[in-house]
Amino acid sequence: MEIRKTTYSLLMLLYILNVSAQNNSKFVNTFIGTDGTGHTFPGPSLPFGMVQPGPDNNVAGWNHTSGYQYKDTLLLGFSQTRFSGTGIGEMGNILLLPFNEKKLKLKNSYFKNTEKASVGYYTLTKKDDIKVELTCSEKVSFHKYTYPHQKAKLLLDFQHGFQFLNDSLVLESDIHIENNSTISGYCKTKGWVTKKYFFTLNFETPFIASNELPKVKKQNAPKYILDFQLPKNRILQLKIALSTVSVAGAKQNLKSEIPHWSFEKVRQNAEKVWNDYLNRIDIEAPQKQKEIFYTSLYHLLLQPSNIADVDGKYRGADDKINTAPNKEYYSTLSIWDVYRAAFPLLQIIAPEKIDGIVNTMLLHHKAAGFLPIWTAWGQDNYCMIGNHAIPMILSAHNNGFDGFDTKEALKAMLETSTKSHINSNWELYNQYGYYPFDKLDNEAVSRTLESGYDDWCVAQMASFLNDEKTATIFSKRANYYKNLFDPETKLFRGKDTNGNWRTPFDPLTATSPMNNPGDYTEANAWQYFWTPAQYDIDGMKNLLGGSTAFTKKLNDFFTIESLNPNKFLGQEAMIGQYAHGNEPSHHIVYLYAYSETPKIGQKYIHKIINEFHNNTPDGMIGNDDCGQMSAWYILSSLGFYPVNPANGKFVLGAPQVKKATLHLKNNKTFTMEATNFSSENVYQENPKLNNVLLSKPFITYSEIMSGGTLNFQMTNK
Repeated sequence: MEIRKTTYSLLMLLYILNVSAQNNSKFVNTFIGTDGTGHTFPGPSLPFGMVQPGPDNNVAGWNHTSGYQYKDTLLLGFSQTRFSGTGIGEMGNILLLPFNEKKLKLKNSYFKNTEKASVGYYTLTKKDDIKVELTCSEKVSFHKYTYPHQKAKLLLDFQHGFQFLNDSLVLESDIHIENNSTISGYCKTKGWVTKKYFFTLNFETPFIASNELPKVKKQNAPKYILDFQLPKNRILQLKIALSTVSVAGAKQNLKSEIPHWSFEKVRQNAEKVWNDYLNRIDIEAPQKQKEIFYTSLYHLLLQPSNIADVDGKYRGADDKINTAPNKEYYSTLSIWDVYRAAFPLLQIIAPEKIDGIVNTMLLHHKAAGFLPIWTAWGQDNYCMIGNHAIPMILSAHNNGFDGFDTKEALKAMLETSTKSHINSNWELYNQYGYYPFDKLDNEAVSRTLESGYDDWCVAQMASFLNDEKTATIFSKRANYYKNLFDPETKLFRGKDTNGNWRTPFDPLTATSPMNNPGDYTEANAWQYFWTPAQYDIDGMKNLLGGSTAFTKKLNDFFTIESLNPNKFLGQEAMIGQYAHGNEPSHHIVYLYAYSETPKIGQKYIHKIINEFHNNTPDGMIGNDDCGQMSAWYILSSLGFYPVNPANGKFVLGAPQVKKATLHLKNNKTFTMEATNFSSENVYQENPKLNNVLLSKPFITYSEIMSGGTLNFQMTNK
């Protein structure tokens, strides 16, 4: 018995050592999604990190929302913050550009073949012979420049930032040169949000001169040229720490995270932290597929960003300073996007972050009076529609997270759903049972349909807490979507206050508030038809006349040809009317699991994975949207996806890798195995969970987190 125990202990030790020794970060290609509409960036960041130093090619325009496009050759410099995959630009603060005064004409260009990146590291060599290297900790950027000469110059631009619908970014600034090694201060900027950032910038080698450049019109922050006499190694190193709270907070962040000048130590730590997360899933797949998969996991984990200082202080939505529980206050919450798949996936692979994210949303509610819509640097930009912090909270509750007050959560959900605010007019909604387009002239249908899902979630949360009166009210509201069903076109159609349908009605043309205003949000009537199916598939089947009609509707959806698809209206990566490039379509292919022909959906999953994702800079079609596109890829590769992100169910599709092992909390593992896996065998049948044949088309979050094995039998028919 003792020998068997010893052998078991040794095997467990070897297993643990093997898992910890994995290096899945080597498969990450940070350039995936940087060419085209993916809008990702190649610079370093840590998981859930506050800073993202990297190269800026431009400050304005839809192509440069992250500041970067792979094919660009212009280099403005290197700023410290940005978002990954968004449709609007923000951040891009504190630009630095090292330059060689002997080759001034070349200061804004670089050798493309020298540009390289990996997790926690980015480098290039400029055409004026300066090598740039970047790394970071969570709240501190670390720059290393190797000049061709000991005499060196550096442009320091505090006016710089990514612009959104305005050309005057900085409202005010207060910046001090404390000494020839330290510059500190703050800026208040207006872009997608109005925000304050505080910083301290430290140089390893003191500058010998500083020259402030003349200000131009609408410039409210300084620009400097700094001169250095470098040591014989010709290296200039500098660190920039940020805070939402104060300069003192930034200095404490710097002292806590990088108290030394070892660039390589910071870089190695970044790689270690990334591997701690990336090693939580192991897959058996070819090199190309591993690159797409682990880059998707990397992109997923870039946000939300913990913007609390190391002492837990943060600046809230009301501009007041508070201290966050467990020193966690998350921003870069692209809620309309990430509630669908990114947040459910985070609950599997980073469960330690979930209570902090939910508590952040509840703290935001306390400060603003309603739950957040889309936060940047702790401030709401109110972008997109619905109030989808509600399903995120319900999802966490349903999946057993208990680090937040459920009564407070229901109160926040109720107030957000009953007190009108910038994103909702509840008096109008309740008066008509829908948003009439003659009173709400933009996105009226989409707002009605998405509010129905939030209402269903409120009803569920109320029921869990034995508030049946509230549950009844919101269950009724969750059915408002039926008031917009047009029995003639069998689509959801705009209706005015008199009950008249929108005419003329073009179900194939997408609308969007910024480009082509109408009844739908970055989608058309066909794409938004399937929104209520997130929570009411039976109701949708009844509207259409049964399961056969439901199946036919899906088949029509994937085969009706799109007419002049416009990427600015969310019409990218098309299969019929399915638009993989934007979120409203993401769950639809999984509805086939509830149809009479589930294998058709499995065929389309295989097609989407193989045609719309690649390991190249242009390998992401459509914005990554803070990890949502990446989450779709990861989950679909594993063989399941949350049609309803709040009910803890993951609908079965068809796995796209032979085997995957999820390393879960409490040393448990969940393994997906695909028997007879091949490129020809795109269908699955007879799925088994722990050797028991599944009689349902889904598995649950609790089943995944309990550990075990999910087996699919793959076939070509």
